[in-house]
Amino acid sequence: MTSLLAYDPERHAELLAHYCLSAQPGERLLVAASTAAEPLVAATSRALLRAGARPAVRLSYPGQDEDFAALGADAILDEVPQADLDDMRGMDGSLRILTPDAARPTDAARTARLLAARAGLAALRSQKKWSLTLYPTPHAAAQAGMSLPEFEDFVMRAMFLDRPDPVAAWGEVRQTQARLIERLTRADVVRIEAPGTDLTLRVGGRTWANSDGKRNMPSGEVFTGPLEDSAEGVVTFTVPASYQGVVVRGARLVFRAGQVVEASAEEGQEVLLAALDTDPGARRLGELGIGTNFGIQRASGNILFDEKIGGTVHLALGKSYPETGGVNASAVHWDLITDLRVAAGGGRLSLDGEVWQEGGQFRV
Repeated sequence: MTSLLAYDPERHAELLAHYCLSAQPGERLLVAASTAAEPLVAATSRALLRAGARPAVRLSYPGQDEDFAALGADAILDEVPQADLDDMRGMDGSLRILTPDAARPTDAARTARLLAARAGLAALRSQKKWSLTLYPTPHAAAQAGMSLPEFEDFVMRAMFLDRPDPVAAWGEVRQTQARLIERLTRADVVRIEAPGTDLTLRVGGRTWANSDGKRNMPSGEVFTGPLEDSAEGVVTFTVPASYQGVVVRGARLVFRAGQVVEASAEEGQEVLLAALDTDPGARRLGELGIGTNFGIQRASGNILFDEKIGGTVHLALGKSYPETGGVNASAVHWDLITDLRVAAGGGRLSLDGEVWQEGGQFRV
């Protein structure tokens, strides 16, 4: 039996500083996290300093956003201070470290207002280089149905931190995904079929991104922004997803001319509907993503890992990534996943009528 790998914040931090952020001398780089991630925050700050960069550490406490949503006055909910915007303008890049923790119940509508107010801040952040990663917490392990040592091992392997040269391993991912993009770039109509799903999208003229661990660590996906008025049909998301700390299961969306016209969920429907009502762009798709990381075999309850599972497809409600050519604007960017693997009931992806992936396996 293979022994479990202990989590190594120093090794994680080196990958973040040098591969994900490509830290350069003199750069001012934001490191934002909860106090729960202090070992990784400290290790990343040291790695950035050794690279000659200037880390700007911003810590929050667990549950801070819930307190803002529950207790904030109208001005707190609906407006980001100018000083916060100016601070972000002065950054050369940013790293956000996720620290999953048990969420307290909050009013979904108030949370949506807070998120909408922060859209301008998120837009500024997206204009710089950025990266997102996760620190393994006891709650994240429990959410994944693992012990903390098992989850730490899962995280290390998902990021290729078990390899002698993680950067070289991510280079191999980049090359594999480049071959997939060669075919996707020639496609216009994408059809997704699975139990409870028959959805068509158009992607002609859009750019496919090769997500190779630079922005998301871990990664392993190719994605684009579908034409905003093109989604037609129904999709059922078979992998549970969280939104603002609330689990949503069995979400089902009906699209007409690119817009969600019907929505339901087996669990968490109130949160789903509140997310859709955040702003007009929340009812349109900002992303079509295809998972390619076959090293991640099971759902963990965390989107950073789950959307990368090889043999899955995900759609994001809301904001497009400008580099894909997408123009949808929203405070929301929420990824929802459908599993096309045989064990999950099977499904297929077709490009202009040609089956390109079936049962989770690519025909390339």
